[in-house]
Amino acid sequence: MRLGLNLGYWMAQPPTGIDELLAAAEDSGFDAVFAAESWGSDAFTPLAWWGSATDRIRLGTAIAQMSARSPASTAMQVLTLDHLTGGRVILGLGVSGPQVVEGWYGQPFSRPLARTREYIGIVRQILAREAPVANDGLHYPLPFSGHGATGLGEPLKSIVHPLRTDVPIWMGAEGPKNVALAAEIADGWLPIYFTPSMAPVYHEWLDEGFARSGARNTRETFEIAATCTVVVTDSAAETAAARDAMRPYLALYMGGMGAKDQHFHQQLFARMGYADLAQEILDLYLAGRKDDAAALVPDVLVEEISIIGSPDEVRAGVTRWADAGVTMLLVTRPTIDGIRRVAGVVLGDAQVTV
Repeated sequence: MRLGLNLGYWMAQPPTGIDELLAAAEDSGFDAVFAAESWGSDAFTPLAWWGSATDRIRLGTAIAQMSARSPASTAMQVLTLDHLTGGRVILGLGVSGPQVVEGWYGQPFSRPLARTREYIGIVRQILAREAPVANDGLHYPLPFSGHGATGLGEPLKSIVHPLRTDVPIWMGAEGPKNVALAAEIADGWLPIYFTPSMAPVYHEWLDEGFARSGARNTRETFEIAATCTVVVTDSAAETAAARDAMRPYLALYMGGMGAKDQHFHQQLFARMGYADLAQEILDLYLAGRKDDAAALVPDVLVEEISIIGSPDEVRAGVTRWADAGVTMLLVTRPTIDGIRRVAGVVLGDAQVTV
């Protein structure tokens, strides 16, 4: 099992102490560090900064929102950062949701699967640098020939030769069609709330994508990098406190990160068997009762999507997630001591392998 450090996106101010966290992660054997974006900080600038302060650890976006930049712009950032960091980039992409896509970026959200296919196809064309880039799709036509076009556009090839033509592209995906698409066209999947109990269902979705003509990978070569809070504790009280700290975040995603009538995170929790709970938390969130919403999150749900406990309990949990197909755990809300303890338990035990 590999470990990734998921530092997410900034809140009201830039986080402090990141340099120390990065140093601890790299020294402890973490494989990668990830940045995210929502509607504030971006995902690429922190990676450039962190890349200059590290030597080995890989640098990933989890996720970069596709509507934030054109496919060509994303490819330019990737090939630039990959050169600057000696080939350490992982490109994680996702569609986000209609509130952000249409409300923040001013882009249409419709037909997200088709948009994703086109987007990734163009990024791969640019990185391959085999020919001038062209796309006759509906969403990202190149050269552009729609309303307002001058007719002077022409297919171009990147001036810069990419350091790697096969930068790994991982997809953030939640629903069955999007997960199947990830298996077909991407190199990995970034599930935001994974649970081993749902693994048979997840693998049905993935197998549909692997079976499609032209699929890039097989189950054996495909990465599943799951976001997970992993905490090694010394007492029942510490375990309870770590679980309590997760409740507001779960309530936020279940109730606050989506619209009442189109809420992808709520649908995810419904598939896990928490449909009534998800609806109740959504109603409380929309009524402004965030603390009441967090208080409803039960221990059993926290336990499903996290690994918290004694060293033996964490080892058992990691083995359970590995058996479910996860190849990397993206550790969230870390501390320096927590990073070192998790690495000692997970990476120091030869029994925990994938």
